[in-house]
Amino acid sequence: MRFLYYGIIFISLIQACQPKNVQSEWPQPLEVLKTSAGPIAVYDYEHIEPLFQRNNDTTYVINFWATWCKPCVEELPAFQQLDKEYKGRKVKVLLVSLDMKDDKVAERLGKFIQKKDLKSTVVFLDDPDANSWITKVDPNWSGAIPATLIYNVEKRRFFEKSFDYETLSKELEEVMGLEQ
Repeated sequence: MRFLYYGIIFISLIQACQPKNVQSEWPQPLEVLKTSAGPIAVYDYEHIEPLFQRNNDTTYVINFWATWCKPCVEELPAFQQLDKEYKGRKVKVLLVSLDMKDDKVAERLGKFIQKKDLKSTVVFLDDPDANSWITKVDPNWSGAIPATLIYNVEKRRFFEKSFDYETLSKELEEVMGLEQ
C-alpha cells in the first residue's frame, strides 16, 4: 500500500513539472526553461523530429521563428489568429523558437511571449548543428526564417516565407482538403 501511495505522489510530481503548453502526446523535452510566461519545453532535433511526422487525424502548423527576426515577429499574429479560429478542430499550431541559447534565453523568450500575448504552444529548439537537420524538415529549406510546415497524413507543404492570416488559412484549408 505504501509503495502505491509513493508511486502516485511521484507521478503527480512529474506531471506537475511538465510544461503546461506542451501537448501530452508530444515527445518528452530534454529540459524545461522556466520563464516569466511559464515553462517552455526544450528539444534538440532528434527529440522534436517526431512532431514533424505525426501520423494521425490532426493537421499540424509548425512555424520556425526567432525573437530577433522582424518578418517572423510580424507574422506571429496570423498564427495566433489561426490557432484561435481553428480551436476545437483537429489543428495544432506549434511555434518553434530558433533563438540562440544563452544564459538570457529564458528571460528573453518569457518577456517576448508575454509582450506579444502568445497563446499558441511555444517550444525551444536547441540544436546548434542546423546543417544536419534543416533538410530533414524539408529538402528545399535553405535555413532562412520565417519558415512554416503544414502537414497531415494526406499532404505536406513547406513554406520559406512570411504569412498574413488570409494566406495562411488558405494554405491550411488546402492541406486539410477544404479549399473551394
